[in-house]
Amino acid sequence: MRFKQAVPLLTAAFLAALAALRASASLAGAVTDYRLDNGLQVVVIEDHRAPVVVQMLWYRAGAADEPAGKSGIAHFLEHLMFKATDDMEAGEFSDVVAANGGSDNAFTTQDYTAYYQRIAADRLGLVMRMEADRMRDLLLTPEDIATEREVILEERAQRTDSNPNALASEQMTATLYMNHPYRIPVIGWRHEVEKLGREDALAFYRRFYAPDNAVLVVAGDVEPEEVLALARKYYGPLAPTGDIKPRLRPSEPPQLAPRRLTYADPRVSQPYIRRMYLAGERNHGAQEEAAALTYLAEILGGTGATSVLGRALQFDRQVAVYANAGYSAVSLDPGTFDLVVVPVPGVSLEQAEDALDAVLAEFLREGVDPEQFARIKMQIRASEIYALDDVQGIARRYGAALTSGLSIEDVQAWPEVLQQVTPEEVMAAARRLFDANRSVTGWVMPAGEADSAEVAQ
Repeated sequence: MRFKQAVPLLTAAFLAALAALRASASLAGAVTDYRLDNGLQVVVIEDHRAPVVVQMLWYRAGAADEPAGKSGIAHFLEHLMFKATDDMEAGEFSDVVAANGGSDNAFTTQDYTAYYQRIAADRLGLVMRMEADRMRDLLLTPEDIATEREVILEERAQRTDSNPNALASEQMTATLYMNHPYRIPVIGWRHEVEKLGREDALAFYRRFYAPDNAVLVVAGDVEPEEVLALARKYYGPLAPTGDIKPRLRPSEPPQLAPRRLTYADPRVSQPYIRRMYLAGERNHGAQEEAAALTYLAEILGGTGATSVLGRALQFDRQVAVYANAGYSAVSLDPGTFDLVVVPVPGVSLEQAEDALDAVLAEFLREGVDPEQFARIKMQIRASEIYALDDVQGIARRYGAALTSGLSIEDVQAWPEVLQQVTPEEVMAAARRLFDANRSVTGWVMPAGEADSAEVAQ
């Protein structure tokens, strides 16, 4: 009874905190969209709370756009972009940013590659000039290729080859996607990365690195017209490719059977089950399914003590030390919805999987708990408001969306789309999602245990 009386007070305090944060965040978020004559999209997000600016340049080119047999070339080129241009020496870009009190980096995904700098607002022209310079004038020597290829191979060795969980994930992803290039890891297959050369990098660079295949996002203490003037000065003279084609990728055929695999590795310290389903993504003007799946992931696996899987498997049945669900809504093509269960010692993977299936079946029969749904809706609302307090996060949100088939209007509508989701829509999405024929189930275990594991075929 005492707990129930405290809830309204906590809710009132929580809402008051959200209101205060929303008032602060309202100083940020005004978005202006331009298009230069050469095709470059320029998005300006005003945030005048601190004299800082973030410049992010996004290319509509990721690992899923690589030529067959050249896996890893998108990520390889990301590294090479910090080499020399006709105006800068190798490494000079980052040195100049650091000397001016800023920071910079880059990242590659299946759908895009992005380069960013965070620096004092009065240095925006400086980083624009350098970023524009390497868009079209990158110089690559054979020594650059040899050196950076070894760096990439060492990165793969450290992050993937020495990590049994990463290797298991690679195998599962390659099994889930029968035809789509998402089946290939962003860092690339080792045997193909070892053969990547200068012409491979330059061919990818010339094809995709152009103003008409890029989105420039500038967020921070800036005025839109000033940003546009700088963009015209530095990016405007760059010639477009002119023949950028739609990103038409191989699609998945009908998947007619569930798939299973066992990954055994002596470095696995704790056996676990992972199941992956093909899942729809946010689409332009049609984000409702992805919003329902966002709720489903939170309902099933958000917090151990309150989620469906956590309560049932960790506390009620006590067959798992960990259970979770995960889903990422932003991708150009259908992504994945993941379930993970780590059984307690003495519980086999078969028993843990049977328990997982039983809990999912019960959830599909009984539906969403109304109190849990209301709590998650409030949490999602809060997270969307808190996100407005991170200027770099806002820039990333727009850049990722615009290079994954969404529009500015889609980004701005997303918080409201999330708030309109109903329990009935979540359950309908769950029934569509949990199609065994569109899934792969993996048992990850120490070497030796696989010999005695009875894995259904």
